[in-house]
Amino acid sequence: MAMLSFERKYRVRGGTLIGGDLFDFWVGPFYVGFFGVTTIFLTIVGVALIMYGAALGPTWNIWLISINPPPAEYGLAFAPLKEGGIWQIVTICALGAFGSWAAREVEICRKLGIGYHVPFAFSVAILAYFTLVVVRPILMGSWSYGFPYGIMSHLDWVSNTGYQYGNFHYNPAHMIAITFFFTTCLALALHGALVLSATNPKPGETVKTAEHENTFFRDTIGWSIGTLGIHRLGLFLALSAGFWSAICIVISGPTWLWPEGEQWVTWWEWWRNMPIWSSR
Repeated sequence: MAMLSFERKYRVRGGTLIGGDLFDFWVGPFYVGFFGVTTIFLTIVGVALIMYGAALGPTWNIWLISINPPPAEYGLAFAPLKEGGIWQIVTICALGAFGSWAAREVEICRKLGIGYHVPFAFSVAILAYFTLVVVRPILMGSWSYGFPYGIMSHLDWVSNTGYQYGNFHYNPAHMIAITFFFTTCLALALHGALVLSATNPKPGETVKTAEHENTFFRDTIGWSIGTLGIHRLGLFLALSAGFWSAICIVISGPTWLWPEGEQWVTWWEWWRNMPIWSSR
C-alpha cells in the first residue's frame, strides 16, 4: 500500500503513552504500539476462551452458542471456569482490549497532532459496556446479572430484563436514549445525503461548495447549523445515546433504587396527577 505524503511526517518517534521506542512501530500501514500488542493479545485470549466455552456447550450452532455469567450463588466472587468463570475472564479481556484500543487511538492522535475526540467517543461506548457488565452486577450483588455472550441468549436476556425490571418501554432514560439513537440516524442520513448531493454532481457539472449545502437547509428549515456544527451535533447525539443507555440499565435493577416487580408505568403517575389534567 502506497504511503500518503503526510504519513511520512506522521511516522516519527514519540507520542507513545507506554513502552517508548520499544513499541513504537508499524506493521504495514497500521500503527501498533504497546496498546496494539495488548489489544491483539487480549482479543486472542478472549476468543480462545469463547471457543473453549462453546466446546463445552451442547451445540456449535452459532445462533445458540452462549457464554453465560456465573449462577447467583457465587455473588461477586470468582466462579469455577466451567461455571461462569469463562464469562468473567472474557469480560476482563474485552474491557482490556477495548481500553487498549482507545489508548492506541490516543497515541495515533498524539502522533498526528489532532484532538482526542475519537478516543473520547469510543470511551463512552466502553462506559456503556462497563456499566452493563460491571457496574450494574456490582450494584445488584451478583455477576449473574451480567448479560450472556451469545446471539439468541443475549436477545432473550434483553427481553427478559426489560420486562422484569419495570418494562423498559416506560423507563424515562430508555426513552431519552432511543430518541438520541433515532435522531443520530436522522442527522447522519441527512448529512451524508447532503454531502453526496453536493460533491457527486452529474457529468459536466461542477462540484458544489459548502455554501450550497448551507443554503439548502436555510431554504428547507430556515437555518443551517454549518459544516463544523453538524459534526459537533452528530458527536453530541451519538455520545448522548450511549450515556443514557448506561443510565437506563443502571436504574433498572438495584432494589434500593427500583424494587423488582415494580413497573415504570407507575412512575409516570406524577404526570397523570398534575393539576392541569384535573377535571375540576
